[in-house]
Amino acid sequence: MYTLPKIERFNQEVLSKYHIYNSVFITLPFDSIDNTGVLLPLFTDVCDTGFKKQETPKEIVDFFAKKYLHSVSETEKIDLMFRFIQYIERQIVLFDAIEDAAFPVVNNMEGRGSLRDIKEKSDAKGNNEELVDFLENFNVRTVLTAHPTQFYPGPVLGIINDLTDSIRKNDLLGIKQLLAQLGKTPFIQNEKPNPFDEAVSLIWYLENVFYETAGEMVHYLQKNVFNGDFVQNQLIKLGFWPGGDRDGNPFVTTEITLKVAERLRTSVLKCYYVEMRSLKRKLTFPGVDVLVAELEQKLYRSVFYSKGEIFITLDEFKTQLNKIRTIVIEQHQSLYIEELEALLIKVNLFGFHFASLDIRQNSKIHDAVVKDVLGYYLNSGSSVFPANYYELTEDEKIEVLSNVKGNIDPNVFENEITRSTLESIQAIKKIQESNGESGADRYIISNNESALNVMETFALFHLNGWDDLSVDIIPLFESVEDLQNAHVIMEKLYNNPSYANHLKNRNNKQTIMLGFSDGTKDGGYLMANWSIYKAKKELTAMSRKYGIHAIFFDGRGGPPARGGGKTHKFYASLGPKIENEEIQITVQGQTISSNFGTLDSCRYNLENLLSAGVTNHIFSKDKNELTLGETDILDQLAELGYEKYLSFKNHPKFIPYLEQMSTLKYYAKTNIGSRPSKRSKSEHLDFADLRAIPFVGSWSQLKQNVPGFFGVGSALKHFEDNGQWDKVQDLYNNSLFFKTLLENSMMSLAKSFFPLTAYMRKDPEFGDFWQIIYDEFLETKRMLLKIAGHKGLMENYPDGKASIDIRERIVLPLLTIQQYALLRINELNKEAKPNLELINTYEKIVTRSLFGNTNASRNSA
Repeated sequence: MYTLPKIERFNQEVLSKYHIYNSVFITLPFDSIDNTGVLLPLFTDVCDTGFKKQETPKEIVDFFAKKYLHSVSETEKIDLMFRFIQYIERQIVLFDAIEDAAFPVVNNMEGRGSLRDIKEKSDAKGNNEELVDFLENFNVRTVLTAHPTQFYPGPVLGIINDLTDSIRKNDLLGIKQLLAQLGKTPFIQNEKPNPFDEAVSLIWYLENVFYETAGEMVHYLQKNVFNGDFVQNQLIKLGFWPGGDRDGNPFVTTEITLKVAERLRTSVLKCYYVEMRSLKRKLTFPGVDVLVAELEQKLYRSVFYSKGEIFITLDEFKTQLNKIRTIVIEQHQSLYIEELEALLIKVNLFGFHFASLDIRQNSKIHDAVVKDVLGYYLNSGSSVFPANYYELTEDEKIEVLSNVKGNIDPNVFENEITRSTLESIQAIKKIQESNGESGADRYIISNNESALNVMETFALFHLNGWDDLSVDIIPLFESVEDLQNAHVIMEKLYNNPSYANHLKNRNNKQTIMLGFSDGTKDGGYLMANWSIYKAKKELTAMSRKYGIHAIFFDGRGGPPARGGGKTHKFYASLGPKIENEEIQITVQGQTISSNFGTLDSCRYNLENLLSAGVTNHIFSKDKNELTLGETDILDQLAELGYEKYLSFKNHPKFIPYLEQMSTLKYYAKTNIGSRPSKRSKSEHLDFADLRAIPFVGSWSQLKQNVPGFFGVGSALKHFEDNGQWDKVQDLYNNSLFFKTLLENSMMSLAKSFFPLTAYMRKDPEFGDFWQIIYDEFLETKRMLLKIAGHKGLMENYPDGKASIDIRERIVLPLLTIQQYALLRINELNKEAKPNLELINTYEKIVTRSLFGNTNASRNSA
């Protein structure tokens, strides 16, 4: 049967359906919104035409008001803007639901990157044994974080889910009802969610999507690749940050950490209970029925009657399931064995923990805690620490920290941070007792700058009574400088007898986390990505030298500027000199709902990650190694891009531009996540304290996407100017890593729209600064089209480009309204007696449009 090209499938299944259902939506009668649905398409056209004529957002809104409104009072304009925002927010939801429903049709679920594709390639090349051997040791770990990059409250997420279902079934009546419900359901959260609320909303994805998908994937491999043999390896692991990530989040308490761990355990037991109930209806044979009923009853009590007690252990559960399996095979012709094995696979994957709760804290906090702890010991006359500790060299301090032992009581400290940091270490022990060791066995040190940072954390565990440390200590390297020093820091740790002994007890595995977001913020797009690639290579070599398996954990966000984009292609391109035993990534905000939000998209993206590991190790293991010449070119490109970005970042208008012309300060006003928008509480904006999400997000709201391209054009132009273009062209043609890097940058360009802010070029203070950004955008666009041999951006991903185009058209009025509101706020602030009430109203417009713009960019991943 002939399959239509992907773009045609997109046009049929997404675009045409959106136009149909949107026309239904805008004719629905909502309270006080009688003509908004009629006016919105007209406003979109006025925006479109206005920007083509180089009009400002203010001129566009004023022209529209004059032409289509009865009176042109400011109150009426504001009222309509709020109504437009409400409509557009819901149009974005509608488009999300249509894309989700069409996912399996638009994307080839059995094509390249699927498990079926892996199996067929392996059969064709005759390397099935090598594949089995690889899969017995390989893992994909997706770690869900609560970083606030999506702003839908719970009820709206529920409607999206139901709407997707109705669209899939073409149930017009159901769609109409849900659109009406959507029109009447508030999109605003009146209060900030606490970390437990965030955890509960993300556990929904574990229960409803990951549980089913991961189980099915391993089951497929067991039947088709492992020839029915049980897969012992946990091929897919889940990680979890809400309730455990303390870095810069004062709202994560020990109580919340323990509460989240308990919720994770209850949730997975509930999933098992539901499956046991289903099996109870099927396994009704003598010798089996009693065993099944007993398990179902114990799970029921553990889920619904428990105040924290468990009425069955994991070992007992596994033993009983295996006993049932043996009886069914030996006595009952393997009836319903598939369903039973499906449950066994999930129990092997998720245990009683479901997802590992990672604990994370900043190295600067650890410094302060160690100081406090040291003071306590010295004041009590203890000899645990020498009195001259702070006069020692770094190596001498490490020596002291390597050998400390204690059983400290957190309650002896008045300082809240000290107490809660020590309590979090003790909480890990409690979680391991209740959920199993995998419940919480990773402690991440963000902003890790030295071996001392790691040893301080190591010592804090030993001072909390841990002898055999059943926890991986994971340094997170983020800045360009830290990434360049990472291998030196790790060598120092590998040479430390105490730490080396700890690693020996952890199977000689060391997990190292690398942060894309802060790397890009610090060093620009090219330097951040290349620094991470080089750090992985150097860390691999250093770790192999000491017999340690390095495992890389990538802190990636949604957009390319934060390490997102076509992520699986990066992993397929790493080559043999970068360790490839696990792929570990953070998944956050709209990336969770867009890439893993439905059974289809979750399966597609998890299979792509698994396939990337297999491709890199088995099918292309010698193809992706960069030559010395190619490495040299990438070094030059990264350095050139870095210089360009650095001069831009150090421009005296850089921080003022973000503060005065972008939405940066509005992130702090949103009830979207439990974390503050910057790490310190100071009024003054310090670049180092600025979190990556509001930083990248603010450029995105301006439709300038600076962190995803700035410096790329200048770096490539250098080679063009010096008659060396063929070098970068060959690199693009031959290196999947470099090609993916530039394709992701192209996505950042495709999502930029400079006519929106073109009025700024006339601004007396920021005009020249805006021009610097625009010139680099034009240069990068020219260079990327030249190297790709394309006439337009993202030419080789027409469906992705079409999705971006329709989303950009939906939010065009929203962006115009936001810029109009920012312009009015600046005007009002300049008046002799500013109207504070009016300013407050316009600030609400900016914040509300910020939500919609961000939700609409979910395809940035």
